[in-house]
Amino acid sequence: MDTSRPLIFITNDDGVDSPGIRYLIETVADMGTVIVVAPDAPRSGQASAISVNTPLSVTRKPDIAGAEVYSINGTPVDCVKLGMHAVVPRRPDIILSGINHGSNSGNSVIYSGTMGAVIEGCMIGIPAIGYSLLHHSWAADFSQCGDIVRHITSQVLGTGLPPEICLNVNIPARCTPEGIKVVRAAKGHWTEEYVEYTTPHGSPFYWLTGKFVNSEPDSPDTDEYWLQRRYATVVPVRPDQSAPDSIPVITEILH
Repeated sequence: MDTSRPLIFITNDDGVDSPGIRYLIETVADMGTVIVVAPDAPRSGQASAISVNTPLSVTRKPDIAGAEVYSINGTPVDCVKLGMHAVVPRRPDIILSGINHGSNSGNSVIYSGTMGAVIEGCMIGIPAIGYSLLHHSWAADFSQCGDIVRHITSQVLGTGLPPEICLNVNIPARCTPEGIKVVRAAKGHWTEEYVEYTTPHGSPFYWLTGKFVNSEPDSPDTDEYWLQRRYATVVPVRPDQSAPDSIPVITEILH
């Protein structure tokens, strides 16, 4: 391996055969040596889940745009962990996850397998970026993502990221983005609706649906605000979810 070139580790949560990951590979193929380790099937909504009771295996897949491609029968975080242990020959210079089919704006970062992989990379000190397109279709047009992906990736490769910070990038669909805004995640909640169906044997089962409800639609410092205005958004994310600023008040409550 040419150690003079950056080593780019790519993963996702939509699976190794998704159009989004293929587009990401092709977009950054000339920016370094690319190795792909991704789930063997869609694993959306897995967040930072890991496989603790399932044996994991690595399968070599056909190369894409000169990149070595491997699949793992596990979650996105499994791909990062096992990929680092058994696949990559040296420490990657950057981890890229995506391009996800669908938004990861607002509080979706909590559920996202795309961002679960990014957060895992961040926790081991590797600059990491998650890319998502606001279009769930397998036939989504990713062509408007290229310039944004290349710009952000090249900047982070060149300068790195602050310690314990990773990036959640969302890109509007069906348009040429107006630019990039570095903002915070919008506050809101999911309606968590379930549609009830019945099996041929008469037993009920449920399918998760619902939508994100933005609690602050008029706040111009949020990702949802600018995505609605055709801007790509970059939200800095910390893996540490503890709240040390609340220690005094919690101490008082528990006194």
